[in-house]
Amino acid sequence: MDKYNKDRGTIKWTSLMLPEHVQMVKSLWKEDERVEKGILDEQKAVEIDFLLQRAVNDNLTISIKHHDGFDYRTTLGKVDSVCMTQKRLHGLQVDSKEVFSLSLHDIVDITIV
Repeated sequence: MDKYNKDRGTIKWTSLMLPEHVQMVKSLWKEDERVEKGILDEQKAVEIDFLLQRAVNDNLTISIKHHDGFDYRTTLGKVDSVCMTQKRLHGLQVDSKEVFSLSLHDIVDITIV
């Protein structure tokens, strides 16, 4: 009798849910996994600025750790330009040859590769 009385958990309820509801539940779960961006101290900001200037002047490949709103991501690429009026960084990814644009406020760390 015990083998017929098993609880199937969420399997039992997903057949009753509309696809829109399943999508909303998944987005809520993603919200719970959000990582908040930390505060950058002044010394780290100066170091990032120095490495950014060096990468632009010497055309170096850099690894940029940035916050994308939900989590931290790392982009490997070369910097084309830095727009100080819009506070954005423009460059080209090394592996996929795609153009990227990042906000300077989202950058957490830069290392020269």
